[in-house]
Amino acid sequence: MGWLDALRGIAALVVVFDHSSYTFMPDFRRELTPYFSTSRYGIMVFFLVSGYIIPSSLERRGCVRTFWIGRIFRVYPLWAAAVTALLTLNALGIAEIRDFGPQTVTTVAVAHVTMLQELLGTPNLLLVLWTLSYEMSFYLLVVALFTVRLHRHSAALAIILAVLAASSVTAGVALPPSALSGVFGTGPVIAYASVAMGVALCCASAASVVLRGIGGVLGGALALVLVPFNGTVPSWEGLVILAVMFLGTTIYRAENGQCTWRFAAVTAAIVATCAVASAYWWGDGEQFARRGWTTAFLLAVLTFAAGLALRSRRVPRVLTGLGTISYSVYLVHPVLLTVIDSTAGRRRQDSLALEMAFFTLLLPLCLLTYRYIEAPSQTLGRRLARRAQSS
Repeated sequence: MGWLDALRGIAALVVVFDHSSYTFMPDFRRELTPYFSTSRYGIMVFFLVSGYIIPSSLERRGCVRTFWIGRIFRVYPLWAAAVTALLTLNALGIAEIRDFGPQTVTTVAVAHVTMLQELLGTPNLLLVLWTLSYEMSFYLLVVALFTVRLHRHSAALAIILAVLAASSVTAGVALPPSALSGVFGTGPVIAYASVAMGVALCCASAASVVLRGIGGVLGGALALVLVPFNGTVPSWEGLVILAVMFLGTTIYRAENGQCTWRFAAVTAAIVATCAVASAYWWGDGEQFARRGWTTAFLLAVLTFAAGLALRSRRVPRVLTGLGTISYSVYLVHPVLLTVIDSTAGRRRQDSLALEMAFFTLLLPLCLLTYRYIEAPSQTLGRRLARRAQSS
């Protein structure tokens, strides 16, 4: 799995550069963005890697309950630490969080605890948290397919989602951001989605086969409703994100002999074609929507393909190390940037020296958060999962 760690490490660094360039290299960023969206490149690599890893994790365990225990202790502890740090710094006046408008503290908190806030009409406390909402949706869909024994049909689902994305834009279907929240209200959507998610997780982890099926289907249905109808990114892009993750799953199945490499290649070609066509048809004619997004997407797919082709080679330890701390890099850097923006402010001219200094400060900090938050939490999660599986 070293090649996957290397890809995560590269993706994390690109995302950090994308966000930090707002502060330290604004001129360079303005010139680059119309031709190459660094943020979309990084997250698409992340989504391909997740698609490859997550279903294999569930199927290896063969138990939905232990899968959720593992995911919770993998994702939530550092997430909680980053959010707590941001709120504390905001209270001290050295970091500024975004305004949530008329939403109450309770609705914002509940939405974030579900980790579906991006799909529930609630602004993210940290900008990067929006991708975790799509990760959570993918978890729900993976569990749904597993509980109804359709998990081997990853390629078909990837194709269906990609075709739906392309079909929606060619048909001129353009929903406003958070469409369901706009119709029913943010509070009710958060309440219903939170209850549905709680029931889905409990039922899918139950001993009864019937309850597991009900829980799995409920969770999957929740994801399929929220992603296209209540995200803040265009609905076609939400569908493409899910298609990309299931493309990663398809590649995993091809490598393990569960489908042919030819079938995986055809799936990749269809997903890529539909994604690029969607980006081309969508938008107001600005180059960013077309050229920047398309270049980033295709390069992300090629990067994953290169990693796959070189997977038998020895991976440099620095890249696997970056992959190991990539989640810390992903969540810690926006907290640090918020402090810098709220105190020192953004640069008016490019400063490569400050950009490099930011990375020099960030990476050792992430080593600490990995060692003292991520690693112990994962160890505890594995211990609890073993107990749950043996009980």
